[in-house]
Amino acid sequence: MKKAAKTALIVFGALLLLLLLCFIHHRIQLSRESGLFVPLGTVVEVDGHQMSVYTEGEGAQTLVFLSGSGTCSPILDFKALYSQLSGSYRIAVPERFGYGFSDVAGLPRDLDTVLEQTRAALQKAGLTPPYVLCPHSMSGLEALYWAHRYPDEVSAIIGLDMSVPAAYEAMAIREPLLRLLQFGSAVGLTRFLPIASDSAAIRSGALSQEEQDLYRAVFYRRTMTGDMVNEALCVKENVERVAQDGTPDVPILMFCSDGSDGAGFSKEDWRTIQTGFAQACYDAQIIYLDCGHYVHDFEYERIAAAIKEFFNR
Repeated sequence: MKKAAKTALIVFGALLLLLLLCFIHHRIQLSRESGLFVPLGTVVEVDGHQMSVYTEGEGAQTLVFLSGSGTCSPILDFKALYSQLSGSYRIAVPERFGYGFSDVAGLPRDLDTVLEQTRAALQKAGLTPPYVLCPHSMSGLEALYWAHRYPDEVSAIIGLDMSVPAAYEAMAIREPLLRLLQFGSAVGLTRFLPIASDSAAIRSGALSQEEQDLYRAVFYRRTMTGDMVNEALCVKENVERVAQDGTPDVPILMFCSDGSDGAGFSKEDWRTIQTGFAQACYDAQIIYLDCGHYVHDFEYERIAAAIKEFFNR
């Protein structure tokens, strides 16, 4: 028993030492990367914290891109798509707290709070409604809620493999796992998994080498932040609010993936969920894509062409 206790103590001590060394290395690297971490867009004050909003292009329509859960750098993640559209439309990418160049604020992540912060950030950045909302994944909830709560501010929704309430019916939210991932990111364990930072945005080929380096610098600062974790923990409550409203009375164009690379469903199940929602809407069109969940990084040229056709029609 004494031998076992001594061995366990040695192993525990070694693990603590490794974590300490990992954390020190992480902090050193963050300091070295600080010169890269310069906001790409406008930074405005919302609820006492700094929130990032990127804008590009001109046009009669303002397309607001809303990122999915855990997307560390929304501005760079959407670039492959919005760079195809900014010649014809006004582009806006607000980054929620805990994402990209926005602060990690520690504020409530209920849908009402998140929506009001997004609206305030856009208005302070000089953008006025109506907007065409372009949500990816979980931000589909925010877009649907927005269209119900402020119908005059939303002229259409373009869903980039957006989530809908039915997608969360059987989903289990495991807080211990989320907290463990948050801890691993905070001490820098992600630096020992280089493939983790090679996101779909980087693999799209749309980012320059400088932008790829910036993406990685953002990744090591904005992966599994406290705001991201709390957002995930609020998702069931947020789903209930959206589900009570039903489908919004706005034109919707939905792009649906094959369920892989992040959606977490089989192709059949994911498309059943997306199709069911589209059929329940009064004016919705759905386009099926044979690619992963980050459709805007894989099929950005096809999506851009379909969006232009959608507006022309």
